[in-house]
Amino acid sequence: MISYLEFEKPVAALEARIAELREAGAGGDVDITSEIERLERKSAQLLASTYAALTPWQKTQVARHPMRPHFVDYVAMAFTDFMPLGGDRYFGDDQAIIGGFAKLDGRRVMLIGHEKGNDTQSRIKHNFGMGKPEGYRKAIRLMELAGRFGLPVVTLVDTSGAFPGIEAEERGQAEAIARSTEACLTLPVPMVAVIVGEGGSGGAVALASAERVLMMEHAVYAVISPEAGASILWRTADKAPEMAEAMKTTAQDLLALGVIDRIVPEPVGGAHRAPAQAAHTLAEAIGAELDKLAKLSSDQLRAAREERFLRIGDN
Repeated sequence: MISYLEFEKPVAALEARIAELREAGAGGDVDITSEIERLERKSAQLLASTYAALTPWQKTQVARHPMRPHFVDYVAMAFTDFMPLGGDRYFGDDQAIIGGFAKLDGRRVMLIGHEKGNDTQSRIKHNFGMGKPEGYRKAIRLMELAGRFGLPVVTLVDTSGAFPGIEAEERGQAEAIARSTEACLTLPVPMVAVIVGEGGSGGAVALASAERVLMMEHAVYAVISPEAGASILWRTADKAPEMAEAMKTTAQDLLALGVIDRIVPEPVGGAHRAPAQAAHTLAEAIGAELDKLAKLSSDQLRAAREERFLRIGDN
């Protein structure tokens, strides 16, 4: 069952009516097929027009949708032969950041990403996708391993931010994020990062400092959440919609600013409505970027990363 967002209520009402008619027509003698088809067309048109005009705040809600595909979902639908590797060899194994060997259309890659979880138990297990120092140090270890084996690195970014707890700070959260960002920038192999949901603050940048940065159509990427930014500027989180507009957090805004390189289209109504289709499109986009990067040497890859980040803001 689809979970509807506030702005989707008109679509929800239509789809509920369609479901009622289908149930009524299943055991009745009156043919209402034409009426159902008319309402389905109307619902599809309304959904398309709604998603074609989403505000930045509405896109933020879509990016956080509880049914939106997460790392483990994309692993199951877009990759094969995933072999998870755990631990940072210093402290422990952070389940907010998962990584390991995988294949993308037959190509071996090192796959790393945030996992938020999809129910209460799994969200607690994965700490809602908020990585701790050991998570970022695990990512560093896996990137170094990829460099030694000559494997391209693919990261799927989906986090509201790195974990801000006292224990994380005690274990060197800022240093771990900085080292992870450095590991991305100095990789001798191709790297493609994709913002698949939320790209929040340094917790996202630490896995997204690649020479090719992609964003799902309804993902968001920002230095701070709209609620936190509004609380700082206006002393109230109620101004979050205005803050989202001002921060230019959407894929469309960030492509224009040169922060990302490509937008990956989502199914009409968001990735949560057709996860398999979204995963297929994502896999094709990543594969196409890796094909282009495979022609570059290690020095050219590092130079490309340096150039892309230095030119941000020139647009």
